[in-house]
Amino acid sequence: MDLREKIRVIDGFPKEGISFKDVTTLLKDKEAFKFTIDKMAEYLKDKNIDIIVGPEARGFLFGAPLAYALGVGFVPVRKKGKLPYETISMSYDLEYGTDVLEIHKDAIKPGQRVAIVDDLLATGGTIKSVAKLVEEVGGEVVSIDFLIELIELKGREKLEKYDLMSFVQYEV
Repeated sequence: MDLREKIRVIDGFPKEGISFKDVTTLLKDKEAFKFTIDKMAEYLKDKNIDIIVGPEARGFLFGAPLAYALGVGFVPVRKKGKLPYETISMSYDLEYGTDVLEIHKDAIKPGQRVAIVDDLLATGGTIKSVAKLVEEVGGEVVSIDFLIELIELKGREKLEKYDLMSFVQYEV
């Protein structure tokens, strides 16, 4: 199955010059969604993953069903102030400013093997922060996996020390 055919591309959203990759069209297609989760699970099945970590919000859409498919736990990484228990946080740079992500302090036990899953790799800043959070709470980042990679933005370069997989690549 060609997943590129299942992803809607919207030029000029959210602003002129951006070519937005809309995964909602893939999510609503039951065969494409199942195929995507199965393909991600196939890639991770022999990596002895204990936990899937998904950053807010689209990482939840792929991370949670992938955790279910692999029979492992799921841990959300959320924006500041969204998690109810004690957290650790990490700030990261955006195009115009900074943002903060948080994880529960007790979300991952030391030594647990973690796969970080998100919908899209662009510049890599968000996922690099997620990886640092996982490592700070004692997890071992075994794999970082994306449905989509925007290769011209070179996010992969920020994540060189990690095993990284993307299933669909765009030139932006």
